[in-house]
Amino acid sequence: MKKMIEIFKNPIFTKLFLANLTSHMGSVIGLTAFMFYLLDRFTDQPMYASLTEMMYSLPTLVVFFLVGVLADRMDRQKIAYHCDTISAMLTVVLLGAIYIGWLPLIFAVLFLRSGVQKFFFPAEQAILQGVLSKDDYSTAAGLNQMVMSLFMLLGNAVAIFVYWNAGIYGAIVVDFITFVLSAFLIKKCVIPEEVRQPNGKHTWKDLNVSFVLKDFKSGLFYILNHKLLLSLISGFVVFGIVNGGFSVIPIFILKYKLAPQSYEEYSIILGIAFGSGVLIGSVVSSMLTQKFKFYQLIVAGLVISGTFIIGASFAPTTWIFMMVVFIAALGLPLVNIAIGGWLPGIIDPKMMGRVQGWINPLMMLSQSITLGIIALTFPGLVSVEMLYWLVGGCLLIVGAFYSVILPRLMKEEETQSAVVNG
Repeated sequence: MKKMIEIFKNPIFTKLFLANLTSHMGSVIGLTAFMFYLLDRFTDQPMYASLTEMMYSLPTLVVFFLVGVLADRMDRQKIAYHCDTISAMLTVVLLGAIYIGWLPLIFAVLFLRSGVQKFFFPAEQAILQGVLSKDDYSTAAGLNQMVMSLFMLLGNAVAIFVYWNAGIYGAIVVDFITFVLSAFLIKKCVIPEEVRQPNGKHTWKDLNVSFVLKDFKSGLFYILNHKLLLSLISGFVVFGIVNGGFSVIPIFILKYKLAPQSYEEYSIILGIAFGSGVLIGSVVSSMLTQKFKFYQLIVAGLVISGTFIIGASFAPTTWIFMMVVFIAALGLPLVNIAIGGWLPGIIDPKMMGRVQGWINPLMMLSQSITLGIIALTFPGLVSVEMLYWLVGGCLLIVGAFYSVILPRLMKEEETQSAVVNG
């Protein structure tokens, strides 16, 4: 807890931390409210809810080759700032599109806005790596996980509250305000040039097709030549399947099985149950990072979450379902905090953007495929219980893979470091 308090003495971290929180809020609240809006308006067509989530993940497949290159070659602070300002402007356009009521235009704007936002995280993470010490990486990851858990705890409730009281338009206005606030916080950061542009100054003229492709490939070769990093990133493909499934299946099991008449009210309670589990798990995980190795926490978290997500499909009542989801949520921070604290310590700061530029598309590709399959097969061919088996089973498979491969690779990494420092 003392380290968490001390890290906020770094003014750059504090502003970036708050900017990340508000930017994330802007990307989620309106999207969540819009999903409920579609479920209300098109009750018999749940595919629209899946399509909404796809508009959040699919853009990564369009911009993935640019995201990491820009984060490493251009001014990282300007990238994060302009992500928020452009997203704010697109949010205004989204407001008009919803007023017109033409779904293709709405989905197009959501797609564009999400595409712009994909540039934010690699740039912000690369800045954080440069302004924090190696000892602070796991603390920062723990704090981010705690905030995200609070957001899970309150995000659905806030989105539904705004949707109930101000309608879909009120939710979109909240999006706009949060993007503007995030941009303001980033603008106020005073970041050293060597952190903003670790590879020197570049202009847009430098970023021709051959330059971008060369840089993009260098990121791939960097990952392929780093066995530990490659093993960690390979698991992100399955995490994308989990994210895609879990973004819609809690609402689906409430609406189509456990609480068809009151699924909106129960989704608030579900958000509280899930967010509480992640929040408690975040506090515990932050303490455990000082006592256990990262790979031990990752495997434990995957096994706990995977087992109880499968168990949630057998819950006979809504309240038992909530309790099982709460326990499943306890394991997730073990995975997120361990990976979040581990990656910055093994990645060259000059390559951070390009590595992140590969992680996100791998996750979003599998996430988009998963959502597409759900949209096409649910509820006609696949039951909601089967979706829970898929998500939980994926976590258990990755847990088994990591339990075999990570201990050996970690020992090799430590041996190589000892030889280099030796």
